[in-house]
Amino acid sequence: MIPKIQKILYATDLSPNSAYVFRYAVNSANKHNAKLIILYVLEELSVTAHAMLSHYLNAEQMKRLTQEVRSSVLERIEKRLKVFCEKELKDQPEPAERVESIVVAEGFPPEVILSKADELNCEIIIMGSHGKGIIQNTFLGSTSRRVLRRTRKPVFIIPLPKGEMDITFHDI
Repeated sequence: MIPKIQKILYATDLSPNSAYVFRYAVNSANKHNAKLIILYVLEELSVTAHAMLSHYLNAEQMKRLTQEVRSSVLERIEKRLKVFCEKELKDQPEPAERVESIVVAEGFPPEVILSKADELNCEIIIMGSHGKGIIQNTFLGSTSRRVLRRTRKPVFIIPLPKGEMDITFHDI
């Protein structure tokens, strides 16, 4: 027997056409009468970038700058996601109730996606893929591939279409 789907984790990278994948997530949530959790993972600075900045800034300046940038980025992302949800869900009967939460977390995207799916008790994960290999349609994106390799949950990978769609996160 297939388990009941009550929570869906929609992992987004906010790439231009990732709003396209959001429609699949909303459609699945509607069909299963499930809650939708939107997740964006903010990657931490690479070791190289951190080293370069620390060459010009002392420890206290680095800490303050990092906190300011992190707060600014998190605030901007949350605002864009909320505006997008309102725009995309305006024709839904219960838009505010369908999206349970918008989560912005920091870390290595595949690990955070998997840990949040478990932590938030999500039954499935929906995410986009835009392979960047030589043969684009043959390869999954590295985050999608890593999530698929390590999860025991159903994962729906939605390939992002070429070109601009009728709605993108850049509209917001």
